[in-house]
Amino acid sequence: MKVQQKSLKDFLIHLVIVAILLLGSALVFFYVYLPSYTNHGESITVPNLDGINMDEIDDFLTKRNLRYEVNDSTFSEDYPPLAIVKQYPKPGSKVKENRKIFISINRVSPPTVPVPDLVDRSLLNAEAVLKSNELKRGEIIYQPSQFHNLVLDMQMKGKKVEKEDRIPKGSVIDLIVGNGSGTSMFKAPNIVGSELEDARFVILGSNLKIGLVALEGDTTGMKAIVTKQEPLEGTQVNVGDEIDIWISPAEKTIEEEMTETNP
Repeated sequence: MKVQQKSLKDFLIHLVIVAILLLGSALVFFYVYLPSYTNHGESITVPNLDGINMDEIDDFLTKRNLRYEVNDSTFSEDYPPLAIVKQYPKPGSKVKENRKIFISINRVSPPTVPVPDLVDRSLLNAEAVLKSNELKRGEIIYQPSQFHNLVLDMQMKGKKVEKEDRIPKGSVIDLIVGNGSGTSMFKAPNIVGSELEDARFVILGSNLKIGLVALEGDTTGMKAIVTKQEPLEGTQVNVGDEIDIWISPAEKTIEEEMTETNP
């Protein structure tokens, strides 16, 4: 009986020793070996790669125990060719050593886009369409047309472009736009020597406008005679142009002329 009790006691002691050894081994593995193997508690701050050229990135990240992979490309006028424009993880993130940083680089040349159809659109609408297609509006060149601010044509660097032509994204397109003054040119009429009302009739009847009216003397009770005009007679003008006139009193009063007409 005593032998059996002793054997049971020894067994329990051995069992406790084994359990202690196993527990100790587990503690050493999880709290000593494993943390040291996985660099537990140690991290690297991800640097800002914005604008760094691809020629420099390999050495830049290797010195910081990091790797990289190019997973995308884009185009931006704000960056030089082959510069990094995006990254993941973001700058300032905490990562393990040898972590791979995914980067997006700027293309060497911009992608091309088709020229939108801007002809016969209003200037305001054309500007909005250009912006939505990542193009820029350049110079506005006005030409005679009865339609004000209507796009008549498109050009780039002095050469005409047609819709659907492929051009680099971000290109500048100049717009040929109507000035609303009409397309036909004609000679200014002669109104010098005409009475004011007759001159008005001729100007308005010629699809022109009366501009400056300058008085050269007191016309009270007198006929007003046009003594000068600008533009001069025979000058090429457009529909809607203004004619400036200078008026002076006639030599005879209205009453004197009426007396001579009806003695």
